[in-house]
Amino acid sequence: MHGGLRVVDPVLAAETLTAGTTPLSARETEALRAARDGGTVADLAGDLHLAPGAVRNHLSAAIGETGARTRAEAVRLAEDNGWLPS
Repeated sequence: MHGGLRVVDPVLAAETLTAGTTPLSARETEALRAARDGGTVADLAGDLHLAPGAVRNHLSAAIGETGARTRAEAVRLAEDNGWLPS
């Protein structure tokens, strides 16, 4: 929150609106987008300005929501379903 107001990333908000119905939360989508290029959880956490535990939780939830077995498979499934805009 900033000055008592909620701040929303305009790019993430626009992508969420254009992606259609998705089972992924905004944070799960953000974590999968960051995971596209690989990297460790620590790398992703630094990129997203989140704690590593939070990144693990978001990735785990996204894996569950997509029915994937791995992070890479979750990224692929989300992209294939239009839930992860390019």
